[in-house]
Amino acid sequence: MKTLKEVKCGQTAKVNKLTGAGPLKRRIMDMGITKGTEIYVRKVAPLGDPLEVTVRGYELSIRKSEAENIEVV
Repeated sequence: MKTLKEVKCGQTAKVNKLTGAGPLKRRIMDMGITKGTEIYVRKVAPLGDPLEVTVRGYELSIRKSEAENIEVV
């Protein structure tokens, strides 16, 4: 399954499933990333971490380690 970490800059993906457990999954959901949400990858930092994404109309920076827990279609 493809994760948010693998989505290229300028592409949009739809959340299929959140993996991970406990506080990490709760934190991702609190940021507004839930199943069915559209995520647009705006920028990737020069060294590759973090990613800047647009979710529900606002910009969000997310670490690649967190992005690995977000399965997308």
